[in-house]
Formats: sequence, C-alpha cells, structure tokens
Amino acid sequence: MSAETIWTNARIRTLDPARPWARAMLVRDGKIVCVGEESDAAAAAGAGARRHDLHGRFLMPGMIDSHTHALWGGRRDLFECFVGYAATLDQLLAAVAARANTLPEGTWIEGGPWRFEHVAQLGDSPRAVLDRIAPRHPVALKDTTQHNLWANSLALSAARISRDSADPHGGRIGRDASGEPDGALFESGATPVRNALVVTSEQNAQAAAYVAKAFHALGITGFKEPMAIESDLATYCAADAAGALNLHVSCHLVRQSPLADDFTPYETLLAWRNAYSRGNIRADCAKLFLDGVAPSLTASFLDPYLPGSGPGYDPARYDADAILQLSPQRICEEVTALDRLGFTVKMHAVGDRAVRAGLDAIEAARAANGESGLRHEIAHTPFVHEDDMPRFRALGAVAEVSPKLWFPNAITAGQIAVLGAERTQRCHPIRSLMAAGAELVYGSDWPAAAPDVDPWIGLSGMLTRRHPNDAYPGSVGPNEAVGLDEALPLFTVNGARAMGREALTGALKPEYSADFIVLDRDLYAIAPEAVAETRVLMTVFSGEVVMERSPQETGP
Repeated sequence: MSAETIWTNARIRTLDPARPWARAMLVRDGKIVCVGEESDAAAAAGAGARRHDLHGRFLMPGMIDSHTHALWGGRRDLFECFVGYAATLDQLLAAVAARANTLPEGTWIEGGPWRFEHVAQLGDSPRAVLDRIAPRHPVALKDTTQHNLWANSLALSAARISRDSADPHGGRIGRDASGEPDGALFESGATPVRNALVVTSEQNAQAAAYVAKAFHALGITGFKEPMAIESDLATYCAADAAGALNLHVSCHLVRQSPLADDFTPYETLLAWRNAYSRGNIRADCAKLFLDGVAPSLTASFLDPYLPGSGPGYDPARYDADAILQLSPQRICEEVTALDRLGFTVKMHAVGDRAVRAGLDAIEAARAANGESGLRHEIAHTPFVHEDDMPRFRALGAVAEVSPKLWFPNAITAGQIAVLGAERTQRCHPIRSLMAAGAELVYGSDWPAAAPDVDPWIGLSGMLTRRHPNDAYPGSVGPNEAVGLDEALPLFTVNGARAMGREALTGALKPEYSADFIVLDRDLYAIAPEAVAETRVLMTVFSGEVVMERSPQETGP
C-alpha cells in the first residue's frame, strides 16, 4: 500500500454517531483522514493517492474481544490434546491414550475438555481411569470452564497432592472412600498441578504468532488479556516490537486468582505496568477473582443451588459469602487500593452475589477515592439481580458479557443440573442491562468455556439467543435478544473505550487508527442466523493490510 489510500465504492458502517454510514475513506500514514462520500475523500487526497475499489463490499471497524486468554488458546491449539467441546468421554480418553503412545515417558499430557455429565460415565475415579490409559505420563485434563482438572497419579505426585493435602480456600480436592485424592481437582485445588506444568518462552512465542494470524482471519484488531502474568506481558511486548502481532492489547495483571498461591504485591504490579506498557501493549489494568463457576458449585449466588447438586451439598447450609474467593470487606479494600494506584480492575463474577460484591467494591472505591475516571469491569456477569442492574450506570461500571454463550451450548446441561431451567434462562441479561443504562462489552473468554474465538458466532447468538449452527436446540433468554445496532458497539466502540483507546480505535472517523475489516456480506442485508457464517475478506491494522483473501477461499 502507498502511504495514502482511498478506500472507495464501499458500504461503510462507521460506528461514529455523527456519521453512521459512508461510501469512501481516505487513509494516510496509518490514520483515517476523511470518511464520507467519494468526492470528500478525493478532494482531501493528494495526487499520488492509491484507489482501492471495494466493489460495494461491507466495511466496518475491526472487532475487539474484551476477554480472551489469547496465549492459553494458542497453546491449546498448538500443543495440547484438545478434542472439542462436543466430544464424548470415549473420544477424549482415546485421544489421551493415542498421545501417550507417541510421547516419551514422563512427558506431560495436557488437554480436554471434559464436561460434568462425563463424571457419571467414568465408572471409576478420574485418577484410576487416567492411570489405566496413561500410566507413564502425568496427565492433566481441563473441564469446559478451565476452572477444574482431572489428574492421574503421576500428575498428583508431581504436584505433591496427597491424602494429607488440605483443601485450599475456594477449592477442593476430590477424594475416594479411603480419603486418597481421586484425581478430581476444583478451582484452587487444581493450582498445584497447574504450577507443575512448564510453559517455555518458545511455546509462548509460537502461540502469539498463531493468535495474531487467527485473530486477523476473524477480523479481530484488539483484545483484552484478562489474566496476565509477567511471561505473558513479555511475550506480547516481544511480538509487538517485532511487528508480528498487529493488535491492540490491554492486559489485566493478576493481583489474585485461583491459579496463584498468593497475591501479586502492588509493587510488582506497578513495576510490570512501567516495564510493559509500550507500543500497542497496555498493562494498566488488574484482575481479581470473586467466585468460581456454577457447575462446580463455586459461583456465589444469592439463592442456593438445587438439592442434590453435588456430593455432601446441603441447601440448608448454603452460605453465599463463604463461597466468595475473598471476603466482601477484602474485595472493597482491594478495589479501593487498585483504583488509587490507577489500575482499571476486572473482577471475575459469575453468581449474582459475586456481581453485587463487585459493585459494592466499586462503590466503596468511589467513596474513598472520589471519581478516578477508571471504569472498573465486572467480568462475565451471566447472572445479575434486577436490583443491581441500575448500579452499573450509577457507578460508571462496565458489564463485560462473556463467555459468548448466550445460547444453548455444551455447558447448558451442567447449568440446568445445579441451577434449574428457570434460573438458567436468566443467563446473560444483555437487553435488561442495556435498558438499565449499563455499558456492555463483548468477550469470548476463549479458550475457557468458549470452544473458539469467532466473534461472528457470538454476534449472531446475541441477536437470536439460539445456537447459530443449531447444534443445541431451544434458546436461552429469548427476551434478552438485541438488534444489530445495539450489539455492534459491544464489539467495537465500547471495547475500545474499555481498553482506554476510545480516541484511537473502535470507530471509523478522522484522526483514528485505520483499523477496519471488509466482509463477504452486508450484515444489515441478511438474517441474524447468517451473521454466524460471516467471513472476513480483509483485515487492516493501522493502515496495513494484515490479512487478505478472496471470497472463494475456505477457512474461518
């Protein structure tokens, strides 16, 4: 491309309220100069401007995923024994056995996912089953949520988990009748196994290259890494410096999580922010975990789980605050301290009690520090009590909706089993949150819960509340469906605002970075179901074409 290009004969959805639609756009040195009619762009262009005729194609800002564990997903696809979210238990175990036959003894086998309905199909403990099919390899298999593991004896031994190991706060070690660990590890109970797994810098570098290519193919030009440690930050910065990433990245630094043994000191977070905020990478956000996930009974709900939801579970003894990863007071203290230090906080909250605790903490931070201008986020927000919906707007908080499962999916059966069908139908109240004035952003949560990072499936499901490919029947909360004009800002302008880049990207307007995509279809001229099949023909980042293919090419 020359330094100056007129993108002409296009149907341009700008996401700029001042001028929602245009036909041409002038880009100079990676920035948008003019958006408007053909004559506007031609008048602003120099004599040497190149013209790129799009022949009526649909053009829009690049997509922004506000919650994706990009390096996790890249490593999963490149190095793990991943069988897909619809795989049967037999398929999963066969894949592990096949991997064990090809790897040197002692090499870790990491993979999954298993679903909670697979537990009853095992016929024995996870440890015993995995010992039989892979006796000479440590094995760690994740569930669909990525919060829980199955491990065999070698993996438990490597992690020093024994009958003498106590259940950590917020986690549990499954045990057989004799008290020995049975290989089922929940939430922080799985942390020792996760810490025993070794990830090399070379694997991270390969994952970053893989992710850049995969994201560009899907039209993603920016994302938020929701759970960054220093090795992640170093990987992103190295890839960005080498020109191999071409993505806006905003990182939430882990202050506390079920995967860590202790809190990351504030001084360390400040050092990471100073060292790794450069180029297209920002490291000025932080992460807290308030609860877990519903299928393992570790999400904190105001109302109890159903009777019989788990071994030893008694609804009469249910204590929502006891399930929280941190006490309500500690959550308030943490958000207040991080707000004072200038970190935008993302709080993992699945149950409605956890969401309320997060909002309470933001309110406490506002009372203690005044208006900092930081727009803290409640991550996931699948279940929100109606009394708490107006608080998002009142507190300037962001409702991040993820994973992209607002339609029937592989996890729905597990939710119904512990929450009931009626409560499951209240999952992801997107329209209700909008009606209450909340600002929402989209997240895939890939590879946790979401089988892929494809935003078009998420967008289609948001419009219909049905599975885009009809793989699972029915719908989830059909009254919470929204229209295309309501949904698109979650994937663009709202995402950019949450990244702190609202004056740089997320819309197509003068002075903004030329981050845009060309599609194979006009989103406004097709049925909502067809949005899921959208293919990106071209992805442009900062004026540079980073992915291009013909309409005839196959692929994601």
